[in-house]
Amino acid sequence: MSLDRINRKIISTLQREARITNQELAERVGLSPSSCLNRVKKLEQQGLIGPYLSVLNLPALCRSVTVIATVSLKDQSTEAFRQFQQQAGEIEEVVECYTVSGSFDLFLKVVAADMGRYNAINDRLLDLLPGKVNISSHVVLNEDKPFRGYPLGELLD
Repeated sequence: MSLDRINRKIISTLQREARITNQELAERVGLSPSSCLNRVKKLEQQGLIGPYLSVLNLPALCRSVTVIATVSLKDQSTEAFRQFQQQAGEIEEVVECYTVSGSFDLFLKVVAADMGRYNAINDRLLDLLPGKVNISSHVVLNEDKPFRGYPLGELLD
């Protein structure tokens, strides 16, 4: 499926307002509701959109600590990377994981109930490849610009 002007408008609108009704979305992009729904379903089937998530106000919901952990692996083999990525991905509090270039290998965003729980997660991460993992932890003091979507106007042009 090509990303024509209408598909781009659908994607952009759904990124900002995932709970918009199909009727309202169809009106905004200038399609009939059935045509709009068909396009949305095709975009979902192709994996271009979804899953749909709610942005939570975590400080209002509970106490938590967010830590950005930079990880360096002493074993640079593909198998070591795969093993670490797979096992780190199984830890629920590891909410994001990126393999990166530069002075460290992975970037993890960890959201834990408190520092005690983060320390337990840190120990678990270190034990994934005993003696071959170095972690530097950075406690987030303030979320100055939370993620609210991609700059599609710049990326898709």
